[in-house]
Amino acid sequence: MREKERIERARREMVDLIRRRGVRDERVLQAMLEVPRHLFVPLHLREMAYDDTPLSIGSGQTISQPYIVALMTEALMLDGTEKVLEIGTGSGYQTTILSRLCRWVYTVERLPELSKRAQESLKGLGCRNVSFKVGDGTLGWSEHAPYQAIMVTAGAPKVPEPLITQLAVGGRLVIPVGSQSHQELLRITKENDKGKLRRESLGGCIFVRLIGEEGWN
Repeated sequence: MREKERIERARREMVDLIRRRGVRDERVLQAMLEVPRHLFVPLHLREMAYDDTPLSIGSGQTISQPYIVALMTEALMLDGTEKVLEIGTGSGYQTTILSRLCRWVYTVERLPELSKRAQESLKGLGCRNVSFKVGDGTLGWSEHAPYQAIMVTAGAPKVPEPLITQLAVGGRLVIPVGSQSHQELLRITKENDKGKLRRESLGGCIFVRLIGEEGWN
């Protein structure tokens, strides 16, 4: 079997597994089918790129498990018209998935080397609806607020208040909250302009720490 065919088969099998695990949004599944995850992992891990597992990308960071990527993306309930804020660019894989499902992605990364690498990866794939920033993601990106959806790809000790402030009325925030070793994945919906929030649990998870002024030290 040629390498290209092997990769495409592995990607289909990954998406089939995600579907069996309960993700139903066809737009999300199609994006996962189209985006080449193997281009976002180190060369020595590419044989594992389509396994349903997180992988190290260096600098103490990981690319999330494909099922978790799909689950969190589905939870944002995107229809293609939204401005989305992503906290934690990482490898840029989740960023690329989001870019195919919304109007514009604003993504913030604490580590300059990861942001630079992600920008190169997205440029190579022709993604043009993404803006990058290096900085403290726990403070959000106020210049472009409000956002109809916000995704945080690192575990927080609490929900950062700036992200709630920057969330549009009716908007959804998906974030892992808990201890440094285990978190609960939450979807928080801002129900009105007086700050009423609806919280839903999407299950347990384990993420790297969200470091910043409103996160871990």
